[in-house]
Amino acid sequence: MSAAVPTSCTSNPKVPRRSRRKEARPAELLAAATRLFVEKGYAATRVEEVAALANVSKGTLFLYYASKEALLKAVVRENIAGSFAEWQAEVDNFTGTSAALVRYAFQVWQARIGDTEAGGIYKLLSSEFCNFPELAQFYFDEVIYPGNDLVRRILARGMARGEFRQLDLNAAIHLITTPMFTYIQWRNSIGMTFPDSLGISPEVYIETQVENLLRGLAALPPTTVSV
Repeated sequence: MSAAVPTSCTSNPKVPRRSRRKEARPAELLAAATRLFVEKGYAATRVEEVAALANVSKGTLFLYYASKEALLKAVVRENIAGSFAEWQAEVDNFTGTSAALVRYAFQVWQARIGDTEAGGIYKLLSSEFCNFPELAQFYFDEVIYPGNDLVRRILARGMARGEFRQLDLNAAIHLITTPMFTYIQWRNSIGMTFPDSLGISPEVYIETQVENLLRGLAALPPTTVSV
């Protein structure tokens, strides 16, 4: 007679449904908060609305996030700030030309931020910076400054390799970031009501910006002096 096999060896114990729900709550709350903050703005969004959209009570929300400010900071970190280490590794490990890296940076930025709700976070905060200076400082510390540093590394790479001409890095950063911010502002304002108002597709807008940018960055060929 064969020995009975213990049940624990033949099946995996199921995680209680309530436990699974509890583990999912932070992500559900952040998704709800992101949606409402982008749609209504920070000041106009009430935590009760976030809790209702996430199907939890207001008290449950405060178990995870002590205040609306803490909730917004978590949204920023979840959607943007928490990814900088990964993005820096991508830049460090990129093996192509610096022009290809700039093109890649624009493409992944559009896919990960520009065309997502994450892009709307910048638009909503930029319109309320004056009313909430502490949140403005947080956004600059967590997003703007790290983002500028990432762009600076891309440009410095191209200059060091002789692929880009020598420029003031602090000024050149804005050659890349300004088209991004312009796109975000358009997409989350006029573009929501009049998506064809640019007269071109977002992809064509980004591609045109990249082409013009790369022409301006390209290292000049050495000049020859005729005798």
